[in-house]
Amino acid sequence: MSHTWDPDRYLTYADERGRPFVDLITRIDAHDPTTVVDLGCGPGNLTALLAERWPGAAVSGVDSSPEMIAKAGTTIAGVDFAVGDVRDWVAPDGGVDVLVSNATLQWLPDHLELLPRLVDQVRPGGWFAFQVPGNFDEPSHTIRTELAAQEPYVAHTAGAAVPSSYDAATYLRALQDLGCEVDAWETTYLHVLRGEDPVFTWVSGTGARPTLQALPDGLRLEFEGELKERLRAAYPDDGRGVVLPFRRIFAVARRAEI
Repeated sequence: MSHTWDPDRYLTYADERGRPFVDLITRIDAHDPTTVVDLGCGPGNLTALLAERWPGAAVSGVDSSPEMIAKAGTTIAGVDFAVGDVRDWVAPDGGVDVLVSNATLQWLPDHLELLPRLVDQVRPGGWFAFQVPGNFDEPSHTIRTELAAQEPYVAHTAGAAVPSSYDAATYLRALQDLGCEVDAWETTYLHVLRGEDPVFTWVSGTGARPTLQALPDGLRLEFEGELKERLRAAYPDDGRGVVLPFRRIFAVARRAEI
């Protein structure tokens, strides 16, 4: 079941969403790369950090969402953006020096099997780094899953995309099996969110978006109201902001030299 993305909604918590990206690229020890690609670049605001990190490189961003690429193209100068699918993307000119994928692979149920092909797009001695959410057992996800499985919603939401990921050790071993030198870890961020129904605002821009778009208008409003109520109970605001724990899984791999 297809869905679309809203760049402005996604960017509501841009600083919080950007922290894992910064932590990820800090661990990439690439010196003077010539080609850097952000695979699943979204609205491009973080791709700009790659251009700042490696000003001598040709930096490009690829995303399957035309809406995200349109946003990126109007706000980021000096970076090439294109619509493309992670599953069939092919690196230009025989490979890239740095390949980054931030909060994208969790949308591909077979992404573990996709890792060999992605590593193959990196030149020998180059770097492949990615980050995925690891919080799918948290109320921000389980409440949506439970609610979507109930009547009258389930008839519409059964085919909606649902993100998933593995633990850091699984990614470490998978990349080691491909001959890479690997640094893998996890971090739980404690985001303090403010505003009206901030957790709903967060999830409606990412993990819950396919479920919400699968519902017809009237039923969507009913679903949203119930989801907001349950999220408020799970993430109470004591006057100092709502705390959203968010676990992230990281892997930075260097492809072996030939």
